[in-house]
Amino acid sequence: MSKVLKFGGSSVATADSIQQVKAIVEQSPDNRWIVVSAMGGVTDMLLNACRQAADGNDAYKELLSKIETTHLQAAKALVPPQRQGHVLSELKVLLNELEDYLQSIVRLQELTAKTQDYIVGFGERMSSYLISEVIADAVWVDTRTLIQTDNHFGNAKVDFEETYRRCAATLLPIKERVILPGFIAGNAAGHTTTLGRGGSDYTAALIAAGVHASSVEIWTDVDGFMTADPRKVEKAYTIEQMSYAEVFELSNFGAKVIYPPTIYPLFSSKIPMLIKNTFHPDAKGTLVNNEKPASAQSIKGISSIDNIVLLTLHGVGLTGVTGISKRLFGALADAQVNVILISQASSEQSISFAVAPEDATTAQLAVNQSFKDDIEQGTINLKTENELSIIAVVGENMRQMPGTSAKLFNALGKNGVNIIAIAQGSSELNISTVIQQTDLRKAINLIHESFFLSAYKQIHLYLAGIGTVGNNLLEQLHLQRKNLEREHRLKIKLVGLMNSKKMHFDSNEGIALDNAKETLAQKGAPAHLQEFLQAAAKANLRNSVFVDCTANEQVAALYEGMLQSFVSVVTANKIANSGNYSRFVHLRDLARSRNLKFLYETNVGAGLPVIKTIDDLVLSGDKVLQLEAVLSGTLNFVFNTLSEEVTMSQAIRMAKEKGYSEPDPRIDLSGVDVLRKILILARECGYPLEKTDVEVNTFLPQKLFNAPTLDDFWKIIPSVDADFEARRKKLDTQNKRWRFVASINKGKASIGLQEVDTQHPFYHLQGNDNIIALYTERYHAQPMVIKGAGAGAAVTASGVFADIISIANL
Repeated sequence: MSKVLKFGGSSVATADSIQQVKAIVEQSPDNRWIVVSAMGGVTDMLLNACRQAADGNDAYKELLSKIETTHLQAAKALVPPQRQGHVLSELKVLLNELEDYLQSIVRLQELTAKTQDYIVGFGERMSSYLISEVIADAVWVDTRTLIQTDNHFGNAKVDFEETYRRCAATLLPIKERVILPGFIAGNAAGHTTTLGRGGSDYTAALIAAGVHASSVEIWTDVDGFMTADPRKVEKAYTIEQMSYAEVFELSNFGAKVIYPPTIYPLFSSKIPMLIKNTFHPDAKGTLVNNEKPASAQSIKGISSIDNIVLLTLHGVGLTGVTGISKRLFGALADAQVNVILISQASSEQSISFAVAPEDATTAQLAVNQSFKDDIEQGTINLKTENELSIIAVVGENMRQMPGTSAKLFNALGKNGVNIIAIAQGSSELNISTVIQQTDLRKAINLIHESFFLSAYKQIHLYLAGIGTVGNNLLEQLHLQRKNLEREHRLKIKLVGLMNSKKMHFDSNEGIALDNAKETLAQKGAPAHLQEFLQAAAKANLRNSVFVDCTANEQVAALYEGMLQSFVSVVTANKIANSGNYSRFVHLRDLARSRNLKFLYETNVGAGLPVIKTIDDLVLSGDKVLQLEAVLSGTLNFVFNTLSEEVTMSQAIRMAKEKGYSEPDPRIDLSGVDVLRKILILARECGYPLEKTDVEVNTFLPQKLFNAPTLDDFWKIIPSVDADFEARRKKLDTQNKRWRFVASINKGKASIGLQEVDTQHPFYHLQGNDNIIALYTERYHAQPMVIKGAGAGAAVTASGVFADIISIANL
């Protein structure tokens, strides 16, 4: 059961972390071969020192001093006083040799790959020597005598057969623990080579294969492979078991946990690998082996390459021509350009390939040269696209689970993430997509949310208006927050907030729902509608919803911009839907074309399911022939409240105080609010009406609506009290009541005050209730009736809340 353990730079960065390494290693005699990286940050300092020395810049001396201080201080903290002198002396020998080499570079003003490999190897040589003096019963062995490579300095190719022979011959006879420097190797001439950045993982794998270790443990600063990069996806979690095939795919596409060449020696030798956290040793970590993990999920993880360049060779000159791919990729190989991804159209008219940005110019030159004649003739062209990213979803279970691609593309498409190129091998182990770099974080979170169902779905909310309705919505969201998380795995994150004076954004932590108004007052910047729209577009957050709880025309003008930025819209504001019919249609079509939602249930009937019911009827093939409704909870409250004790002016003021009316009650009293509602309902029923098509019969003198200010209105409204009281008494003797009725009949709409008797279904309508009677081809004898509270901030807010939840449940 002898094991190889490898500790990365963060694990040996300080004296304290090395003490933790010592504790881990010494807890089991099975921990026989210990591979260590350079102390954290030292390799970068050595590389920078090389470059500065080659430039003749004395700043390399400062870096050398830092390297010396790092190692000597760690030695003094870790090594007992009686042995410190010897250890410090050995470290000084290495440091002096390092200084000599750097001085030689300064004199020659030349830095070869061979010299650079030798210098950067000092990091592992010093750290491994120091640790061999700290861990009990340990000896140090130089891996340059074990791992043999070719002469490709910087990223040498390993001679596996010779390396394995040397490892077995040298290491197996040693009874003590063996401490080995990672990253460095040697060629046949005995010169130092390196295995590439991250090469210490590779060293551990080669040692394990050579000595036939029972397992390899890679100790790092994370708990293992995660479902996604936790710096991009806060909900990412550790994967308990993976296959080598899955690890290889994730590592090649940006996952930084394991250096990709590490996998081959372990896979071919059938040696399992366990990835553990030095600073959280009790965590289970990730086990990687040749077994296909049992899992109900189609994908195991998501990785990304943040910045790539996509080049596309296209044109009629590609179709049916043999050898195009050979010419293309041969030219790239000759130019030593590494191709990250390939995507080819089945029409044979284009081949796309991704390269690292630093290789883009070389790739362009190579392709242009190889296809020079074709490009000059115009039969072939080369297109270059910059600032792109690759996302790879990986999992062995994709082979047997249909619909993985559909789920992936649906998650991206409905949130406005455009896929530029796709690549999938016949192994069905990896689906890679190329997208805009600006969409990367959003896309990874969408995919993670879609595939890893144990995580929460998160809605990002932008709210305009925190008056009575907006404030009630915030309260309801806060009160239901825990229930939504517990019962529906849903989190609603308020990321933008605006009133008429201020606006505030916080896409990182979000704005606390129970303190939103105070936060806006304290931290808000001056409100600017276009800047609010631009901020939402720039944030580019997944599952974004703009909520309009105002009655403002300028706020309603933001809807197109929000939808174009792939932000769904929920509105209690009737202005947009009751304006020009062409805009009503345009907003719906725009939302539909982007697979978004434009919801406005509260435009009519507050929280009553009026619009959804009509939509469902129409979608199921029914047709609304006639509609009669009391649509103003405000006016119904006013007419139900009138009595000998309560005058018309008093009833109107009561409606305002209870929050039933608009901020300016004249909108309700003039019938404008009902006009907007019946117009919206007519359009939902399939009748393309404009405002001028609706017959309006008002019940108050025009002078009231012409009052210059709201204060002026309140002063003159009592002038109608006597007339209304006289009419009310007469109506009472006839056993009738007033109702402000909106109707649609044969495609024509009207609104006005009507007298209804006890036989009419509207007679018994109480308080601020609304009622809608629908006569359709199916419901022609008896109407479908929807009845309930039709006004009030709380019920309107609940309707807005319901629309938000319906978007979350898509």
